[in-house]
Amino acid sequence: MNKITIIGSIASLGLMFGIASNKAVAQMSYEQMQPSQTRQTGQFRRIEQPLWVKGAVTAGGLGLIGLELWWFLLSKPKLQKARSNQGIQEVTITVDGGYEPSQIVVNAGQRVRLNFYRQDPSSCLEEIRFPDFHIAQELPLNQVTPIEFTPNEPGTYTFTCGMNMFRGVIEVVPSNALGTQQFATQISA
Repeated sequence: MNKITIIGSIASLGLMFGIASNKAVAQMSYEQMQPSQTRQTGQFRRIEQPLWVKGAVTAGGLGLIGLELWWFLLSKPKLQKARSNQGIQEVTITVDGGYEPSQIVVNAGQRVRLNFYRQDPSSCLEEIRFPDFHIAQELPLNQVTPIEFTPNEPGTYTFTCGMNMFRGVIEVVPSNALGTQQFATQISA
């Protein structure tokens, strides 16, 4: 069909409905067009509710306010220190609606292996990115994907999903003298 025919048909229907509605309004009497004759007062009408309903609504509202306060102000991200295994610091991170744990503590100057186990099928969590280490890696569903790097400088480094919606933090702390000596002994042995 032609565009002009479609637009003309729509305009014709609109015109017909407009004319029909004007006739209907014109055929109504003046009394029918007046607002209803109910008595109106300047006060609100009281609606009686049982006391238990009022209490339940109040308790539910206070509970939701408390949950919001806890979620945004008091909940702390899960923190885990990496365990050293044959000179490599290792942590397994579950990817399911975010990262668990979402905060990892590692020592500077020592190799890190993060094992990502993705359980969430959402497309946002298909990829993990470490911008400070120039790493971007696909995470296959229901598989463990190891990512290795060596953080040389102490500091805080973030990792994110492919869409930058979910985040985690790697806190790199300076190696203590004892840990460095043990690591050097393991390498020379």
